[in-house]
Amino acid sequence: MASILAITASQSGPAHSFIIGEALQAAAARAGHQLSLKVYSHLGEHGSFSEAEMATADVALIVADTPIDKSKLPASLKLVECAPQAVFDNADAVLAQALGDKANAVTPKAAAAAVPAAPAGKAPAGLKIVAITSCPTGVAHTFMAAEALEQGAAEEGHTIKVETQGSVGAQNALTPAEIAAADLVVIAADTQVNKDRFTGKRLYSTSTKAAIRDAAAVINTGYAQATPWGADAAAASSAKEEEAEAGAKKAGSSGPYKHLMTGVSFMLPFVVAGGLLIALAFALGGINAMEDANTGTLAWTLGKVGAQFAFTLMVPILAGYISFSIADRPGLAPGMVGGFIANTVGAGFLGGILAGFLAGYLTKFLNDYIKLPRTLAGLKPVLILPLLATGIVGYLMMAVLGEPMAAIMNGLTEWLKGMQTGSIVLLGVILGAMMGFDLGGPVNKAAYVFGTTLIASNINTPMAAVMAAGMVPPLGIAIACWVFRNRFSNEEREASKAAAVLGLSFITEGAIPFVARDPLRVIPACMIGAAVAGGLSAMFGVTLAAPHGGIFVLAIPGAVNNVLLYATAILAGSVACAIVLGVLKRPLSKQAAAATA
Repeated sequence: MASILAITASQSGPAHSFIIGEALQAAAARAGHQLSLKVYSHLGEHGSFSEAEMATADVALIVADTPIDKSKLPASLKLVECAPQAVFDNADAVLAQALGDKANAVTPKAAAAAVPAAPAGKAPAGLKIVAITSCPTGVAHTFMAAEALEQGAAEEGHTIKVETQGSVGAQNALTPAEIAAADLVVIAADTQVNKDRFTGKRLYSTSTKAAIRDAAAVINTGYAQATPWGADAAAASSAKEEEAEAGAKKAGSSGPYKHLMTGVSFMLPFVVAGGLLIALAFALGGINAMEDANTGTLAWTLGKVGAQFAFTLMVPILAGYISFSIADRPGLAPGMVGGFIANTVGAGFLGGILAGFLAGYLTKFLNDYIKLPRTLAGLKPVLILPLLATGIVGYLMMAVLGEPMAAIMNGLTEWLKGMQTGSIVLLGVILGAMMGFDLGGPVNKAAYVFGTTLIASNINTPMAAVMAAGMVPPLGIAIACWVFRNRFSNEEREASKAAAVLGLSFITEGAIPFVARDPLRVIPACMIGAAVAGGLSAMFGVTLAAPHGGIFVLAIPGAVNNVLLYATAILAGSVACAIVLGVLKRPLSKQAAAATA
């Protein structure tokens, strides 16, 4: 029996990196060898080698198409490297080659054939690239896409600077000089990004998921398909923008969904600020803090700022940035005015969403069909389009659409408020299962948007269920890794520590590495655990005033109406997820268990 140290890394994404490791572990178990695994991916380093393992190892096998730091491996240790595709083709032969078993080894010709050929449209090395990444909530996908682009560019021999437009604002901001010197601009975003800075530069747009999955391919495709951005190249860029939109649509991040997510991402700070200010007002002044008798007190003032001003802007911001996502800056005024009218007539967030889409598509239509001489073209975005679109949208919202949407919104509000215990629990279960289904994908985000937008109507129970459910998958997996230790490898148990922290922070994406390795078992466990947490939170009548923050929000007085019951719901869901995962996953083989003990 041989002892093998294996390191895997694939620029195709974390899933490929873990799958390669799984294939090697299975091949080692079949041959009776002991294999210790370390996986490098965009999500970080998973697994480690002990001093004893490095001292007794017969060979170190590196399966990667990205640079790997070999300095920590013993200098005397035999080192074998191959391409990821070779493992996909014949993992047993790769191990045999590494151990010097010539009878079963993969031939040099086959190994060379296994290396992926360079794409025909490969960009020449040495490009200067600037990029922007952004996702709806501005947390996980924003930074994962940025790291992927940095690694992909380094692999391809390019220099890159990535600006992240996350929940804390723009970080690592691009300077005018860096933009001017860039050969290519890459926008990897699931929300609308202002491109005014890039006028005249070759620009390519895609989704964050595309960048995370294969950043090198995004760069090569971007180099081949990018077109100059700006008014003088509108006709040329339009077709490419549509093509990029169509490609991103496959990942669920384009079209109406992308426009809605853009509106939600800009609305979130107003929801957070307004909700927490109201919570602080109640914590300082009691349940009657905002009554006229308390006028002038700190509690009354904070409550008014939150409820009367921050919350009042939520729907106009939502509508304005939905319209902005569709029609760019000319859509802002008609969208915000339409959203303000929707708020005023009682149509709420449903009316705001309708106003945003109406304003955006109307403005885009007018922009496409109003033709002006070049000398007057500058008037269109600042005068003609805002004037016409605002007038039309305003009239339609006040005279035609406002009252019907208000009636629908009132009906929805009364229905949610009047739900009996069984019905509200069912709603919590459904929202919870949606949060656990695709871990940050379209279904997860649909549940999240439902919860956040209802806060604007002072309905906070669904938001509590959504956040509780979203915390469960990473937490449940972390518990399972330590309770059912024989079901998980050493590197998975190490990765569970980071997953637990992400879960406590309401970053459901912390479960993705585990889902990538075993989706058929992990996803059902995540859905069941999240559904339990969402259902219990709803049954307990827990309300939540803030749409993000995880466990850290619980420390803010009044943000959650019953912290103890809320914590109970989250704990119960996490334990349920762990138990189901422990039942569904099979124990590791004796060889694999010994290798990861």
